[in-house]
Amino acid sequence: MREIKIEKVVLSVGGMGEELEKGVLLLKKIVDGRKPAKMKTKKRIPSWNVRAGAEVGAVLTVRKNIKELLNKLFDAIGRKLKKKQISENHFSFGIEEYIEIPGMEYDREIGIRGFDVTVVFTRAGKRVKKKKYKRGKIPSRQKIGKEEIIDFLKENFNVEVIGK
Repeated sequence: MREIKIEKVVLSVGGMGEELEKGVLLLKKIVDGRKPAKMKTKKRIPSWNVRAGAEVGAVLTVRKNIKELLNKLFDAIGRKLKKKQISENHFSFGIEEYIEIPGMEYDREIGIRGFDVTVVFTRAGKRVKKKKYKRGKIPSRQKIGKEEIIDFLKENFNVEVIGK
């Protein structure tokens, strides 16, 4: 019951208009043709020229073949993470240019773009909190701490964690 598993990997990209369309193409290219969901704003931010309901980002959630994808993404960042990028139950990092990923080639339509990666962890029994009927509470010992995530990354992906 204490075993840690990767629940999902979320790839996200931001932008508006043409930049967003390039980001959507990038996410499709990384995860072989799957269609990303576009995110809309709820608030109006005049200083950024953003109106309510405007599309400002795209998100793609991956739940299958996670290990292969993560190995490629870790190779792109040199298999190093900072400790401040790791939080309780998840960690995140950014890839500045998609051409750093092994096997990816430059595409003129996309140009030079980056994206963010978030990896979410879980343990057995989390469904108790998420189900609709007879929902229960999960104790704090079910949460996955920074140190457990660091150990998991070292064992399974040979990732070095730097920093305090």
